[in-house]
Amino acid sequence: MGDSEMNDTNQSIVYVVDDDNSMREAVSMLLRSVGLRVEAFESAQEYLTFGKPDMPCCLVLDVRLKGQSGLAVQEQIVATKARVPIIFMTAHGDIAMSVKAMKAGAVDFLPKPFRDQDMLDAVTAALALDEERRKSERTVSDLRRRYELLTPREREVMAFVARGLMNKQVAAEMNLSEITVKIHRGQAMKKMGSRSIADFVLKAEALGVESLDPGALPRTRHAA
Repeated sequence: MGDSEMNDTNQSIVYVVDDDNSMREAVSMLLRSVGLRVEAFESAQEYLTFGKPDMPCCLVLDVRLKGQSGLAVQEQIVATKARVPIIFMTAHGDIAMSVKAMKAGAVDFLPKPFRDQDMLDAVTAALALDEERRKSERTVSDLRRRYELLTPREREVMAFVARGLMNKQVAAEMNLSEITVKIHRGQAMKKMGSRSIADFVLKAEALGVESLDPGALPRTRHAA
């Protein structure tokens, strides 16, 4: 089990993994001193099997752990599709190790001994990064939910609009009247919560709609 300090008022959590008890405690105390919730672990296995709440978080990870390197732990985390920002600590780091860690997604690499403020700054930035990622994912999730409400015709119109086609051009592509295209576009924009074409296109791009093949959908002749 990890050494934990629970505080329901905190909206984020910092995980600390270091097999050096004194270092683990020092980092945990530092982070808790500024009101952060901390879960500390002696081994990577304890961290990996710990039930993690769904909230913004980051991982402060020692590069050298007994029986396993922090970089290997990072690889395991990446393999599970977990997207936690990682801050590495090391007393034995080198440039090659730092580069490898950063290329694999680490957000910072702090050589021991480090200044308290450097750690606090790194953790603050990592938590902000994770919160931003979560907000972005929630936005895309909402867009996908809205997109599911569109009819096949509305999705087809959205794809053409996202590619920059005007109503007249869309009408020609779909064998529809321009008025019918306007109706489909209007309904699609309403369902997507878009008040402008620019916003409609941005949402289409966020969903990857412009990369879909509109021609793959069946076409029928609609009267105006």
